[in-house]
Amino acid sequence: MTDHETLLKRITINPRILVGKPCIRGMRISVEHILEALAAGVTAGELVEEYPVVEIEDIKAALIYAKELVTLERVYPVGQQE
Repeated sequence: MTDHETLLKRITINPRILVGKPCIRGMRISVEHILEALAAGVTAGELVEEYPVVEIEDIKAALIYAKELVTLERVYPVGQQE
């Protein structure tokens, strides 16, 4: 098992937790929340400090999860383009 696969196991999806949004280890901290904070300039260290249950590996897992989603995305042209 690769490091990425091990980290991705930290991401859980449960319809009873945050309406099925991907979360960190079954907690009510979503991947979306982690990504939003990072995009706003909050550092990984600050996140861990603000949410002591979150580990650096959780943040890495959230980033890998997002990368995997983008990797799967495909765009197909519709109609003619000039």
